[in-house]
Amino acid sequence: MASVFSLPEPLQRFLSKFPLHTYPPIPVTSIRPLQKPTLWIAPPRTTAVDQTSISDILSTDVECLKWQAYIALRGLTSIAVRWDISPEGGIDGRLPCLHTPAFGDANIGGGNDPFNGYGDETLKNESHAWVALLEGVVHAALTLSEPPQPALSQIFRTATARGRALAATLSPPPAPLTGLSSILPSYGTNITLSSIQGQYAEAIASLSERLGTDRWFLGSENPTALDALAFAYLHSLLYSIDGTRIEVTRRVNLIAWERRVRTQVEAAFTVA
Repeated sequence: MASVFSLPEPLQRFLSKFPLHTYPPIPVTSIRPLQKPTLWIAPPRTTAVDQTSISDILSTDVECLKWQAYIALRGLTSIAVRWDISPEGGIDGRLPCLHTPAFGDANIGGGNDPFNGYGDETLKNESHAWVALLEGVVHAALTLSEPPQPALSQIFRTATARGRALAATLSPPPAPLTGLSSILPSYGTNITLSSIQGQYAEAIASLSERLGTDRWFLGSENPTALDALAFAYLHSLLYSIDGTRIEVTRRVNLIAWERRVRTQVEAAFTVA
């Protein structure tokens, strides 16, 4: 329907010099089309694609590795992995991202289990405490074990991990960067690896003692989300600095368990 309003003639002549052209959409072509479920992750330690080896298919980012372990321990196989996008290109600006063009009616089991794979309600509740421990002091120790940043950037940077402050995961909370005698107002947090080393050592010792000789944590018959979480942190810790890694390497059962689970996780993925 024609509008009852019209532009003045001088304005029409001016706008006619800037015509609006529309074009049909450009078809998107992919050099590497997705043929099966694909997980985008942060790069592994060796990014060279070797079709004869899958030893470097696990992400160096613990958050990506959690999902790799969870997918593999749920019994899924032949999942492709790619690391050719930056975290900013992922959903909500973070990785991992899972694309499932052909999952179909895949059954991963456990959908109707009220205990999520644990033996009973008590063990399910206990798993929450272990998750809090892993994502608290263990996560903080792993983050603080990363290569140091330039000194100037550390002054103005509050320790964070995946968008959350490390201070929120620690108990008791760490001291602020500026003390009571400072002329500056309290700002940031003073978190060092040495300040949480004792808590971290106790956490790893408790984890080793709770696993014992069981096949899966908390004596579960099949792997659970806690096993995926524990593997991601143990595997990442084994590649951290000496002071952090040694707490894991001195526990034989944790080393043997990580090696066994790593074989299963690696076998579930292929390079896209």
